[in-house]
Amino acid sequence: MAKWTPRHEAPEPLEGPVVATVTGGTILWFVLFLVQLPFYGWFDDHGHTWWLWTCLAGGGLGLIGIWYVRKRDAAIKRAAAEDLTTTPAAGQGVSD
Repeated sequence: MAKWTPRHEAPEPLEGPVVATVTGGTILWFVLFLVQLPFYGWFDDHGHTWWLWTCLAGGGLGLIGIWYVRKRDAAIKRAAAEDLTTTPAAGQGVSD
């Protein structure tokens, strides 16, 4: 059986507002938890309390995600700033 090889290079990953996306998702998880909380009795009677705890866990993991993507975003910006300061300007390269 022959190994599959791609015929073209993979596209560059899309960079979007990652911090805003993760923050929005985290807020959504917490809102879902708070909306379901008044119905805890119903969830308990029907064996669906895991729905509440899943939302709470999603919010908690989202907080970790926010911390992570903020650090990542800061590191990317720091690396880009370093790149600009260490790269010689046009015409100032090594002379022959």
